[in-house]
Amino acid sequence: MNSITLGDVEVIRVEETHGPVGLTADQFIPETPDGTWQRHEPLLVPDHLDPTDQLVQVAMQSWVLRSDGRTILIDTGVGNDKDRPLVPVWNQRTDGGYLTNLERAGIRAEDVDLVVNTHLHVDHVGWNTRLVDGEWVPTFPNATYLMPRADFEFWNPDKNPNVAGGVNEFVYEDSVAPVHAAGQVQLWEDEYLIDAALRLTAAPGHTPGSSVLTLESGTDRALFAGDLLHSPVQIPQPELNSCFCEDPEAARAVRRQLLGWAADHSALLLPAHFSGAGALTIEHAGAGFAVGAWAPFATL
Repeated sequence: MNSITLGDVEVIRVEETHGPVGLTADQFIPETPDGTWQRHEPLLVPDHLDPTDQLVQVAMQSWVLRSDGRTILIDTGVGNDKDRPLVPVWNQRTDGGYLTNLERAGIRAEDVDLVVNTHLHVDHVGWNTRLVDGEWVPTFPNATYLMPRADFEFWNPDKNPNVAGGVNEFVYEDSVAPVHAAGQVQLWEDEYLIDAALRLTAAPGHTPGSSVLTLESGTDRALFAGDLLHSPVQIPQPELNSCFCEDPEAARAVRRQLLGWAADHSALLLPAHFSGAGALTIEHAGAGFAVGAWAPFATL
């Protein structure tokens, strides 16, 4: 299956790509104590870690929600035709498969009502725009794009010179500013209610504007976790951060808090980048957490 229904909300998984992004496990999560990856191999191999070369395996994907008569797209992957010099596998991509996969799921670009960027990292905003006659235009012409104000300001290179030479170089210019110029961006802070079932909440740490989307409908609960975690190794050891976390202490605190909420509420956890099943439940386990059960989604 590539979709499930939670309460009154349909949830669809649409993949852009999956596989290695050129970082070993110790590069991706550099604070990991010796032996950690080997100890957790049953949790990680083969979907999240290649044991031969120790390369982390990740998915670039969107979660699409049909709720209260609207189509809501959570995060938009890497995109095509973008200059991404620090990540060769993403640089000037031309595969074209993402929009086709959306259409296979019954979702045309013009049907999307809301785009939620959980944060404004390179791999969450790429399909915000597409290249048409040499100009970046919004991919989803009828959508409002919900962007956290803190990230909108932080990643603006006119305000933050550290963007130059980093993984988010050129991202604001080609994937954020054109949507804002088109009048399709709504900035939000702290909390934003999408409808009676869906709520965006600030979860800063990974980036200043990182957020999560909570679904509460009927007896069902789900947490669309963005980059709260990148690898299942962070479930038993939530103190571990990726190399891309801007505020390490805040990232640890919010990860532990939200994993605890998921465990307490029997909520389905849907991270942005988990390959394989893609979704799971969480249980308390000593000082950390454990996987309760995987909830397998096929991909489109």
